[in-house]
Amino acid sequence: MAAAAGALLESLDAEQTAVARRGTPGSDAESDAERLRWYYTPTDHGGLPLKDMRPAQQSLVMQLVASGLSTAGYNTVTTVMGLENVLDHVEGWNVDWGRERGRDPGMYYVRIFGEPGGTAPWGWRFGGHHVSLNNLVVDGAVRSTTPCFIGADPASSPLLGPSPLRPLGGAEDLARELVRSLPPELAARAVLLDRAPSDIIAGNRARIADGDEMLHLTDIWRGRFTEQRLVDRIAMMDEKAEAGSGFDAADHATLALTAAPKGLAAAELDAGQREVLRALLDTYLGRVPDGLAAAPTDTVLDTVHFAWAGGTAPEDPHYYRLQGPRLLVEYDNTQRQVNHAHSVWRDPESDFGFDALAAHRAAHHSA
Repeated sequence: MAAAAGALLESLDAEQTAVARRGTPGSDAESDAERLRWYYTPTDHGGLPLKDMRPAQQSLVMQLVASGLSTAGYNTVTTVMGLENVLDHVEGWNVDWGRERGRDPGMYYVRIFGEPGGTAPWGWRFGGHHVSLNNLVVDGAVRSTTPCFIGADPASSPLLGPSPLRPLGGAEDLARELVRSLPPELAARAVLLDRAPSDIIAGNRARIADGDEMLHLTDIWRGRFTEQRLVDRIAMMDEKAEAGSGFDAADHATLALTAAPKGLAAAELDAGQREVLRALLDTYLGRVPDGLAAAPTDTVLDTVHFAWAGGTAPEDPHYYRLQGPRLLVEYDNTQRQVNHAHSVWRDPESDFGFDALAAHRAAHHSA
């Protein structure tokens, strides 16, 4: 990872470097505030975009991205990036976000924090529409890979042959298999609502807090639009999504994030259902290389809770959550007639490596 980041930095000219680099994680408030900003909307994610690089530099970026992902994770992320071209087609090439091309596969950004391979902590971020990867290295080891967001729009699109392209199909189908396998008494505890929210609940918050409710679309972009037509468009999209969900204040409160997990504990599942849950967890923990996210032991798995909202037929808008010690997974597929999916894997205690940085400071900078 350090070699890939170093090779990329060496390839950049002074102007590119000024955009791509920021200070050492934890060293100053400005750099750290920027490091904790992350997005999954088609907005400026902060950093140097692919469109402003030479082809060889773009290849070096993708080598860095690959260093933080498993082969399956890398294939999924790059497929999602390519979906910008598919989405452009779906929308008739006419979506306007105040730039020359509304859906632009060149608008994926890389930013490196600190000195790769040095003795001080360092990290990197890669993100664009429906992708956000956040990595922190402390004392020579990768200590954080979350938040890790992957979305897909379209969630399903036709290919030549009988099977469609579904980058997040496993994460959706396994969860649906699990909820549909539950007997009525367990399903009643797992299914929190018969309606699904229009987005994941935590949104792009840097830190998760007890009682957090769903963020609205206007709050998950970098800055605010200055053109009134774009302000109005975002507001209209948000209102349409909320109206489509049928949610009211009580529904949002029901799905609010809480320190005590909601839903059904894995300890109450039978052996076959537990295996489905393990496979579902692997679609998130398996995004990174082996060793960076260990499969949960039986004891840890017992503490993971599964919660669902929405219908259980493939055409029904739906949302689910997996929550346990140092784990929060969220998935929704509600927008664009249930063909626009979001998925995120988080560690509420150590997103962005909060705990690792604190331990490093205590060990190396104590009086």
